[in-house]
Amino acid sequence: MRNMQQWFDEYGHSHQNPTNKLIHWICVPVIFFSIVGLLASIPSDSIKMMFPPQLQPFVHFGTVVVLLGLLFYLRLSFTMFLGMALVSGLVLLGVRALEEWGTLPLWATCLLLFVLAWIGQFYGHKVEGKKPSFFKDLQFLLIGPAWLLGFIYRKLGIPY
Repeated sequence: MRNMQQWFDEYGHSHQNPTNKLIHWICVPVIFFSIVGLLASIPSDSIKMMFPPQLQPFVHFGTVVVLLGLLFYLRLSFTMFLGMALVSGLVLLGVRALEEWGTLPLWATCLLLFVLAWIGQFYGHKVEGKKPSFFKDLQFLLIGPAWLLGFIYRKLGIPY
């Protein structure tokens, strides 16, 4: 099993170009957000009713996928798990806010964001001249957000 640094090193091979890196700083969080939002849009009212009213807005398939993703990070690094838990919590709050105050239905906004962000990602990889890492291994879809967080951790001197 690869450790966090090994994942980052391999992911970094196809993310050297400054333009591609900048695009990833924008598009990876947008894709993460939009996937959680799209999954939150799937009706789950019968499941929500089993939870207290304060938690019901966060009981959806997006939360389930976030929790599964957090298990992936926990296997690799406790500090990365903590950081991604914080990021994921902010994403869940953002999805809730967009659902409550957005002008379009949540699914429509998230679908538009998802498509635009993937267009950006593929443009970045065209500039880079290398295929996206997830073509080699789908687990790299989970590494992208952690790779960005890894830059922040290094700036702050937080080991992962």
